[in-house]
Amino acid sequence: MTNTATLNRPPQTPPPSPPALRAPLSVQTLIDQALLTTVFQPIAQLDCGLIYGHEALVRGPLGSALEYPDALFSAGRKEGLSNELEVHCAMQAIADWSRLKLPGRLLINMSATALSSAVSEGVAQDRLFVCEDHGICASRLMIELTEHERVADIESLRRAIAVLRRKGVGIALDDFGDGRSSLRLWSEIQPDIVKIDKYFTHDLPDHAEKLQTFRALLQLAETFGAQLVAEGIENAEELRVLRDLGVAFGQGWLIGRPSRDGAREALPGAREVLSSSEIAVLPELRRASSNGVTAERLMMEAVTVTADTTHEQLFRVFNAHEDLHAIAVLNAVQEPVALIDRAQFINRWAKPFFMDLYGRHSCTLFANPTPLIVNADTGIEALTTVLTSADQRYLREGFIIVREGRYLGLGTGEQLVRSVTEARIEAARHANPLTFLPGNIPISQHIGRLLTSGREFVAAYADLNHFKPFNDEYGYWRGDEMIRLVARVASNHCDSQRDFLGHVGGDDFVMLFQSADWEQRCEQIVNGFNELARNLFDAAALQAGGIMAEDRHGDMRFHPCTTLSIGAVRVSPGSLQRAEDVASAAATAKRHAKHEALSVYVMAA
Repeated sequence: MTNTATLNRPPQTPPPSPPALRAPLSVQTLIDQALLTTVFQPIAQLDCGLIYGHEALVRGPLGSALEYPDALFSAGRKEGLSNELEVHCAMQAIADWSRLKLPGRLLINMSATALSSAVSEGVAQDRLFVCEDHGICASRLMIELTEHERVADIESLRRAIAVLRRKGVGIALDDFGDGRSSLRLWSEIQPDIVKIDKYFTHDLPDHAEKLQTFRALLQLAETFGAQLVAEGIENAEELRVLRDLGVAFGQGWLIGRPSRDGAREALPGAREVLSSSEIAVLPELRRASSNGVTAERLMMEAVTVTADTTHEQLFRVFNAHEDLHAIAVLNAVQEPVALIDRAQFINRWAKPFFMDLYGRHSCTLFANPTPLIVNADTGIEALTTVLTSADQRYLREGFIIVREGRYLGLGTGEQLVRSVTEARIEAARHANPLTFLPGNIPISQHIGRLLTSGREFVAAYADLNHFKPFNDEYGYWRGDEMIRLVARVASNHCDSQRDFLGHVGGDDFVMLFQSADWEQRCEQIVNGFNELARNLFDAAALQAGGIMAEDRHGDMRFHPCTTLSIGAVRVSPGSLQRAEDVASAAATAKRHAKHEALSVYVMAA
């Protein structure tokens, strides 16, 4: 948090004496009359819940126009006292903190300009702040760099940081990701701590893209040798997700509010989360991923011709390049104007009198003047529209790949179909395309996290009874509706913060319960689905209680209306070691439920 964007909440102590408020206040007056106060907000270690340190936040006189940092530092700039004000606040924070004997480190906000100036003056006077005067070791001090815009004098900042590091003072980068923060600055100053803006923490359990951002920042922090502080933690689920992601430190109202006395431990709500073995259900991206594959990855280099090329010359080119399925025709500036399909051309060439009649004509005479042209950076998912387009010539003749309109190479329809299929299969492993629920890979990852946590959980496997006859009788559209119904009912009865719901494929679903009332939830899922599924049958089937349809052996027989069965296995700590063992045990429980015609079958691992 910066001095200019901190939590603007009234301090818990009475204001300074009223006489100071009678006249309009100036920053110089606040400094001269010692009217500024310091409040401290704790930062906790998320792996154990201990206090890592406190951030010092300045407050002006309660009820005054300069009570909050935004107004205070704005007034300081107008009075030309920006550096003096920042240094005064830093020194006062050190003095106030030393009296409290608080645990951990003290984090002080300073801009790059004020820090460089303070260090320069301190070195000249053989003094750097006044840590030793207050009995504080400099290694317990950390400067939070709050100036994220382009630093005007990076060399001065580097020299200042070098001086501080020699004394053992740590460096933090504040509010990274707030729109002003600089990845270049992170790289240049190599901070010990990077504080992530509260935007990314807010509602984190419901936003997979924010979770992916934290994962990327964790990798970046590992590369640069830094640790992260997540700011703005306000509820238990945000804290649980951050802890499970491996974020080192956290700060926010759930952990502790700013106060004059600071804190020696996190608030009870935070301690409860951090001491619990319950894991977070991490949000999953609900869109298919093509893993960054673009049209350029499908490209093959190929010779080209121009409009001046004759059919006779074109035949010789095809003869010399037997692997070419097509040839692009380019204009003088290397832009494609047509595409010639090899098979079609050879068929025409083989006809009687073609060479005599058309041999010296331009090769564009029978070329496709409107070929499919694709930019090299186009993603595979965007190219899927081509597969369903009315013009299917690309399957035979392929397509042209360009960059900024200039020819690069050719792609084949076979390559495109194969790549799109592979991308869809890979995406389905992460998110089922029918229900958009997590697929096999996220299911296995969550089971692995549950096993690592050492807590008891329940793995449940849900499957439909008599689904194939229903699907055969009513068609795939209504079959898909029934599968989506399972997903909808299960989602309604699972706790989204504690219970993980995944779709293996077809009519198979997996639920991983941490909720204590998991058995009741399973019964509600089965009963809810069985009731709603009846709406998908026609009146005659409902009256008969089922439908006549072929069984798996091709024999006609009566099948009852489709119902849901769930097999569940209690997984106690240490009973199973691998995700595949858990999945296998749940599948066994499911088979028992179906064989014994039970709604829910429970077994121990």
